[in-house]
Amino acid sequence: MLLDRRQFLNASAVAIASARAATPNVAVAAPPSNRVPELAGAIGIVTASAHSQLLGKATGRNFSLLELPGILKHELDLRVVDLNTSSFANFANVDRAYLDKLRTAVADAGCVMTNLKMNQRGIDMNSSDKDVRNKALAEYKRSIDIASQLGCRWVRPLPDKPRPDMAIHVAGYRELCDYGAERNVKLLVENFGWMQADPDSVVNLVTAIGGNVAAGVDTGNWDSNEIRYAGLANSFPLAATCDFKARTFGPNGEHKEYDLHRCFDIAWASGFRGPWALEHSNSNTETLFSGFSRLRDMLRRWIKEAIS
Repeated sequence: MLLDRRQFLNASAVAIASARAATPNVAVAAPPSNRVPELAGAIGIVTASAHSQLLGKATGRNFSLLELPGILKHELDLRVVDLNTSSFANFANVDRAYLDKLRTAVADAGCVMTNLKMNQRGIDMNSSDKDVRNKALAEYKRSIDIASQLGCRWVRPLPDKPRPDMAIHVAGYRELCDYGAERNVKLLVENFGWMQADPDSVVNLVTAIGGNVAAGVDTGNWDSNEIRYAGLANSFPLAATCDFKARTFGPNGEHKEYDLHRCFDIAWASGFRGPWALEHSNSNTETLFSGFSRLRDMLRRWIKEAIS
């Protein structure tokens, strides 16, 4: 028997709840503070999606980070700016005056900065060498200060490929969580690097860290589709935000690598409502904007159908 959409969503919610009951390490529900009602339905982009354009290396149009909020609002009808440290021309030496200009540009466009992905290379908060760890934590704390000045709610350290010593990793996260809490910035755990092979990795790490932390779920970063859908069902109940990632679209708009609609349905059944940060790169700016528009329209259509 075919299910209508409402029946499907209800069945999905029951199935996810049953899976959690059978998996003690999986959280049942997100803390209320993880959800931001004013960002429900809000859509924008991960700025790393426009990496070529921000570096001036795109085919066609290039633009600066200061110009991006106006483009999102007035040309793409998007609102969320999910920042990446790699999107700054010189994040290592960014000054307060520039940050104030960026915050003003975002406000003037009617957009909102939600997150700062801390993608600095060459630092290691998981090193067995205490001096190396402390250097990494100091850089992340500087980034948290920047996020606070910009008005971001969240920051995300970059997971590495090797699985870390979990005692060191959790201790470092807790130190950053305490630092962030004093500045109204929450830490995120994103399924990347070593976490991509384990559908329970996000929940287990968030649970181990404890306070001032939430999941930042990426629909694309899983090692297989089997892991992806289980990982999304496990992680979305703890999600504060979502990187709604799409790879290459086919000639008719198809997305063969994984089912974007299914990713949305899993998120919705968990109670997640946004924000949705589109992640979809292309060095051709016209093609990039077309991809953003396609994803935006998909999400808006699916949200409308889900609440009808």
